[in-house]
Amino acid sequence: MKEYKGYIKVYTRQPETDCYPEGLSYSIHMAGSRDGEDFQPFNKNYGILFAEAEIRQNDTISPKGVSHPQVFPLKEGGYGIAALRVSENGEPDESTEGKLLLWKTEDFISFENTGLTDIGAVEQMRAEEGISREPLACVEVDKDILGRAEEYWNPIVNTEITVPECVVVHSAEELDEIRVTAVYSDGSTSLKKVIWEKDGIDFSTPVICEVQGRVEDKSYPFPLAKGYGDPVLFWWEGKWYYISTNDNMDDIGLYVREADTVRELFEEGITEHLILARDESRELIQTFWAPEFHVIGGELYLLFAVSGHVWGPQCHFMKLKKGCPITEAKSWEDPVRVRRKDGSWLSEDGITLDMTYLKTIRGSWLIWSYRRHIGTALDTGSMLYIAATDEKEPWRLKSDPVLLSRPLFGWENVAGTINNEGPYTFVKDGRVYLTYSGGSANSYTYALGLFMARERDNLLDISVWNKHCAPVLSFYSVEGEYGPGHNSFFEDEDGDLMIAYHGETGLDQNLRCDGIRRVHFRRDGFPEFGMSAGEDLDQKLREVKMKIVIK
Repeated sequence: MKEYKGYIKVYTRQPETDCYPEGLSYSIHMAGSRDGEDFQPFNKNYGILFAEAEIRQNDTISPKGVSHPQVFPLKEGGYGIAALRVSENGEPDESTEGKLLLWKTEDFISFENTGLTDIGAVEQMRAEEGISREPLACVEVDKDILGRAEEYWNPIVNTEITVPECVVVHSAEELDEIRVTAVYSDGSTSLKKVIWEKDGIDFSTPVICEVQGRVEDKSYPFPLAKGYGDPVLFWWEGKWYYISTNDNMDDIGLYVREADTVRELFEEGITEHLILARDESRELIQTFWAPEFHVIGGELYLLFAVSGHVWGPQCHFMKLKKGCPITEAKSWEDPVRVRRKDGSWLSEDGITLDMTYLKTIRGSWLIWSYRRHIGTALDTGSMLYIAATDEKEPWRLKSDPVLLSRPLFGWENVAGTINNEGPYTFVKDGRVYLTYSGGSANSYTYALGLFMARERDNLLDISVWNKHCAPVLSFYSVEGEYGPGHNSFFEDEDGDLMIAYHGETGLDQNLRCDGIRRVHFRRDGFPEFGMSAGEDLDQKLREVKMKIVIK
């Protein structure tokens, strides 16, 4: 065996009806090995590459899967991954006879989907590398490629806490501001707050001494709140606010909580203020869904969906009156339904929901979910659309809607759920990150997908968006949390980016419950949404010491 050798294999899994259905199992999974015998799964054995569904002539979706995957080196460099395309249940797909799905990759991290390719062309690629006609499910790779793939697809964990060697402080308050650095297995870092033991220290007397402390554990228990979906946390004029779809009230009305800290928002007995009630006179009857706070043009708005007497949620805006408190119903102007640029309703033939707002250096944008013929044989599935808007009248589109995404991957349309919904964004280092959800909103299959684009791009140009090949958060991510999805982002009191989401407490549960965790950024800058509390902070490393000079 050559010293540089490593191995990566590709495979599918057998469906397990109650815990790993066909839409997930008939995807390409990967595993790595140092010796070619002992293989460890990537991505916790969840699928990585998914076949795209076909869109039928009637605009419905025909889900697809893969079988018999193979992997091989390419003459021009990099590697090819090929597989038969099959129906969702694994049966042969006669429409692709004589063809294979083909992906190309340099590193087994990012992949180029080249679509259906003649089997003869794939055989020629293998022949050029001296590979037999018999497809192989394992390939030899450089050990550095294996190492990077393992680092990317496997959990990142806290391995070390580094403390400043010596710091100068003038007061207890200055000491409280001293942070330590958590180091992770990929070389990334995160600053952590410390609860320093200050008893017995006289900050009025110059001295050099050692101080002990305990790294603050900022993790939140799951579940935080039971019977709530689509959670949003928001900081406004010195207070924290929480709003969500209130399943406990049968999704009727919009309720908001107010507190001084994030944790206080979830204390037992916290008051819920009704700011928009059921009102037949205004056609506010049912499905008060997915409310989101957004500051647009200096004004505070609430974006949400609601239905009248006839079921069919539509996106609405509601504006906070100047100088009025969030928690009172009379503080809000009447809701207005979102319109297209020509003044017509956003949708006349379907439902619209989950609208979110994004501001970049290029302009202002609205992103939402749209679906036609829901619950019928002509159900299109929910789709993500994007349009430009103006801060002065954000409820009126400034451009035509542009289709961003349909639920074509197996994890998005698993078991007939056909969902792309719940978009939410953040901007960091000139890059836009757009998360969204697929699968069933109150089932363990719910999962979080990710789009990325550059902030300077025209976001109506679909080619600027990069869709991640696999979910970035699923029921495989954190033990005990099932169906995590429909998230939002906020910066907490310490400036850390946090993700709020809902999920269930078991495979067979369907009561939506809220959770919060820190978003970690890997060494390459990629966000990690599924870092468990133990991976974020090793409890054995929490006790720290530091030398201080008091002046």
